[in-house]
Amino acid sequence: MSAIVIVQPDETWPAQYEKTAETIHRILGSTAVRVDHIGSTSVPGLPAKDILDIQATVATEPALDDAAQLLVAADWELRPPRRDHPVPGLPKDEGQWVKRLVVEPMYRRRVNLHIRVDGRANQRYALLFRDYLRAHPDTAAAYGEFKRRAASLPFDGVGDYADLKDPVCDLVYLPAEEWATRTGWSA
Repeated sequence: MSAIVIVQPDETWPAQYEKTAETIHRILGSTAVRVDHIGSTSVPGLPAKDILDIQATVATEPALDDAAQLLVAADWELRPPRRDHPVPGLPKDEGQWVKRLVVEPMYRRRVNLHIRVDGRANQRYALLFRDYLRAHPDTAAAYGEFKRRAASLPFDGVGDYADLKDPVCDLVYLPAEEWATRTGWSA
């Protein structure tokens, strides 16, 4: 049984991201189009697992493996999954959801680095989800409460926790799409 620990927001998460992003930029060089802080630690005031989620965006699908191999050569560990869950109402094409996931070298700051292709649905999802929660603190608070309660459930692994969160994230994301259209949001 896996314990999921949700902690209070840490005001140093953005600085921790900046330091880690510098390392990622140094390793990936021009392979990365951009590197962004995503996930709950990127939303001020949102409780989260004390793991930085970072998204490295690459220009093409073949660059996913190029980036992953550069990171593996720097002692990062390649992990499953190789795709994100498709979101209701968004493209079902498998290529829209492909990614690589690597985690930090041993004994370093915990990081999940999601490598996604520029302009694909999953790359946009992570950025819009983050920005919508930043702009809607009440929604972020409700999402944080869900995460606290979900973390108290018995899980066989962190994947089960993520599977439970996926449809809840989609419930946040779908109005975020309307907000993006209304406000002219862009990544």
